[in-house]
Amino acid sequence: MGQTQSSTTKTRVTRQPISVRGCRVHNLRDVDVDIPRGELVVICGLSGSGKTSLALDTLYAEGQRSYIESFSAYTRQYLNQLDKPDCDSISGIPPAIAVTRASAVKTNRSTVATSTEIAEHLRLLFARASELVCYQCGQPVVIDSPQSVAAQLSDPAAKVQRAIVGFELWLPNRKAASEILLGLQQEGFVRLILKGETFQLSDEDRSKMAKRIGSKGVTATVVVDRLSSSSEMSRWTESLETAMTEGNGRAVVLFQSDAEDRFAGLPTQSIDGREMLQRVASDRHRCDHCDIEYPDPVPRAFNFNHPVGACPECEGFGDVIGIDMDRIVPDKSKSIREGAIAPWNAPSYQHELEELLALADDYDLPVDVPFSKLKKKHLKLIHEGVRECKFGGLDGFFAWLDRKKYKMHIRVFASRYRSYRTCPACGGDRLKPESLAYKVGGRNISEMLAMRCDELDQFLTDWFGDDASSDNEADVSHDDAVREKLVGYQTQAELLIADQQRRHTIASEPVRQIRDRLRYLGQVGLGYLQLNRTLRTLSGGETQRIALTLALGSTLVGMLYVLDEPTAGLHPVDVEQLVDAITQLRDRGNTVVAVEHNDTLIQLADRVIEIGPGAGVGGGLVTFEGTPKQLMKAKDSLTGRYLGKNRKKSIQLDLTDGRTPTGSLVLNGASGHNLRDIDVEFPLGCMTVVTGRSGSGKSSLIHDTLYGAVSIRLAERRGEVPSADIVANTLPYRALRGEHAIDDCLLVDQSPISRSPRSCPVTFAKAFDPIRQAFAATVDAKIRNFKPGHFSFNSSAGQCAACEGAGVQTIDMQFLADVSMRCGECRGRRYRDEVLQVRYRDRTIADVLEMTVREASEFFREMPKVQNKLKRLIDVGLDYVALGQPATTLSSGEAQRLKLAAFLAGSSKRRTLFLMDEPTTGLHFDDITRLLKCFDALIDEGHSLVVIEHHPMLMAAADQIIEVGPGAAEEGGQIVASGTRDEVASVNDSLTGQVLRQML
Repeated sequence: MGQTQSSTTKTRVTRQPISVRGCRVHNLRDVDVDIPRGELVVICGLSGSGKTSLALDTLYAEGQRSYIESFSAYTRQYLNQLDKPDCDSISGIPPAIAVTRASAVKTNRSTVATSTEIAEHLRLLFARASELVCYQCGQPVVIDSPQSVAAQLSDPAAKVQRAIVGFELWLPNRKAASEILLGLQQEGFVRLILKGETFQLSDEDRSKMAKRIGSKGVTATVVVDRLSSSSEMSRWTESLETAMTEGNGRAVVLFQSDAEDRFAGLPTQSIDGREMLQRVASDRHRCDHCDIEYPDPVPRAFNFNHPVGACPECEGFGDVIGIDMDRIVPDKSKSIREGAIAPWNAPSYQHELEELLALADDYDLPVDVPFSKLKKKHLKLIHEGVRECKFGGLDGFFAWLDRKKYKMHIRVFASRYRSYRTCPACGGDRLKPESLAYKVGGRNISEMLAMRCDELDQFLTDWFGDDASSDNEADVSHDDAVREKLVGYQTQAELLIADQQRRHTIASEPVRQIRDRLRYLGQVGLGYLQLNRTLRTLSGGETQRIALTLALGSTLVGMLYVLDEPTAGLHPVDVEQLVDAITQLRDRGNTVVAVEHNDTLIQLADRVIEIGPGAGVGGGLVTFEGTPKQLMKAKDSLTGRYLGKNRKKSIQLDLTDGRTPTGSLVLNGASGHNLRDIDVEFPLGCMTVVTGRSGSGKSSLIHDTLYGAVSIRLAERRGEVPSADIVANTLPYRALRGEHAIDDCLLVDQSPISRSPRSCPVTFAKAFDPIRQAFAATVDAKIRNFKPGHFSFNSSAGQCAACEGAGVQTIDMQFLADVSMRCGECRGRRYRDEVLQVRYRDRTIADVLEMTVREASEFFREMPKVQNKLKRLIDVGLDYVALGQPATTLSSGEAQRLKLAAFLAGSSKRRTLFLMDEPTTGLHFDDITRLLKCFDALIDEGHSLVVIEHHPMLMAAADQIIEVGPGAAEEGGQIVASGTRDEVASVNDSLTGQVLRQML
């Protein structure tokens, strides 16, 4: 797949360019384009103009397909059925890698460390260079070798006078002992120590040994050799090797020494009337004092996704799920009779409540007092039930539900009353205590993974030094060979130094790989992330930059990297670091194609390709191709108007004086995550932009604190019980004031609107029902007795039987990712042939789903219900989206606008507080202008907007700006600046003020 490059020198590769001719993928209209190899090429244009179709659906898809052609015939028999990009020809394309926001798998087991391969290299580091410390007694567990023990005892400083080297042997009874001792004698052993007395294995001592053995068995020590202070180290080593071989890795050395202080703590044993120190040598990972056997330090022992290392209680998740009493009893002011126990209010399980009420008098259970007033004995009765009355209580009830969990509705019901909590066995560390006993630099692997990226980098520098580089590579497979070299060392001090050098050499390569990736994370602005943080808690931009780090750490050359908006989620001051990382990919000899709207990256590109001139059917053409300087001078370029000096002119034309707030929402004492007990005032009746560096605490403030606080207060005002999920997930704060000025709160974040490809804009906007009714009302439909359900691809009445209305079929590729290809039966149209014979104004239902929103609005001009729904999609700039486009293919910015359109189409509530998360993601400068008009319409209707955003255009258009910072993680969590645009621009220490001053 690409070649590897060990050095970081700049390598600009000059090859035949990637040539695309006659490309007709999606809305592209016979596009011809040449992309130079070894350069950074930015593709820009309006949202929906065809940028992704060219970059991902053409270049990346063909690069992957060409590479997969080298696979086996078994694999190709499936992959050859894949549709090639609809082009006349594509030549010169190398193997391709795509870095998108959807690249990473977001599960509880996927973390920053696992997705960047840092976890794998840490496991290798611990497997080869860790030290074992017993987790119970805290003492080091020494893994001995014959050479190390020989060096210790033969050292002149040890002052060993006489010594006996042997191994322990269990003699179960006299009869068995006779056969065992005979075998030892035949092997050449002549002495045995039993209960402190030495015996010869000859016939003379047999009767004496038999008396000592007895009928219950005894542990004997077989003597291998007797040594003195004058014995050579080679004899010590050979004797210990024999003893450890015969003793299954365990030998016993009994000796007398004049340097007793040196061996303080060793047990003593009386041998033939002489007190001798006992030194046990073992090559096993075992603490004899605590009788704990530790696993060998292999990589899988430090992997929480493998049963060898995972905590058996939580199976490596770090959390366990259990009954949550806050969910079972959401309103503790209610009594049992009033229905305080929520699951027993359901009609199907109300008999449980009736049984409890029937038992109440017999067991003195008060059922008419608030649940919060019940005593511990009452709660115990409710949980454990009464066995003799066959009442299982809450524990028995949920145990019964677990036995029925194969039923979907039972699983859904039970999940409402359970929540995750930290695993009590591992404390959230995910690993067994035996695995956590291995340490590097005094820390176990869980402690290292709990560090921030920049903290771990500093820790490795302090512990290992700053000399880990590719020139100091170690082949860990030669570990045994390195050990053999230690035989030549004569003293324990020399042996220790040599062992430290061995560990240092073995650790150098894993440490280098770890630090390289940590440095890349810092370059893309993610040095503040903890390595054990799960990907599902990251924003889309953070996830994409994690994937970019994996690409940077691969050291591949000659590749095609396709990046989808890599600057998403970054403050303008952080973009420069990311651009440096992207240029490193190019300088290695790779071709980098980035779909991007950020002006900094566009101006630093080697070549710019603009797709347009409009979106959807109005786009699909190459409107500009050249250098960034040429782009800014091009009169017909829509992008060029917003770059450099042109940007200042364009933005200043749209600036307003700002609105006067109609009120304010005040949040006091926000202290969750990295927030530092801050007080924030959010003006109402206007647009407030919350900005700051990535990781500074913006999402913690808006998503996790403000949204929950307002939702809880509004629910209480309506006389409702707040959602248990919202209560549990809201971060701590002291007080909230001013919520009386709003009637509702809506969070519009970047989460996908649906995980199913069956969800599409027409269904989400509630416009599909009247369209299906229109088809069902046609003459052809009535003749065939078709109902509206026949025109739904989610109904078995009309959907294609082969793909079940999905339009695609998925093939399980076993060792590869599943492959989806167009259904061969319906050719991707989703419906049966007889349904497609019904036409409305000469169009089938499949034709309607292929229309864009604007085309459909014109087509259904005589249907006000459909037009009203579609008008909202047009208002938010989604007129180019096809009605039937799967929701899983929408960008995060498009998904946000679709949520906003659904609210506008289906609600008439006044005074709503909208909390939005980077709505400009995926939008061109000109698209943002249209979005701002939509925001203006919302505010004019009496709503308020609080927007998390980094885009300079939104900062310039904001009525109020709140900057959180000044840095990320522990360095953030404070209010750096707050006020109008001009007030923030005047703050010298404000990074946002710096951006505003450059613009204005």
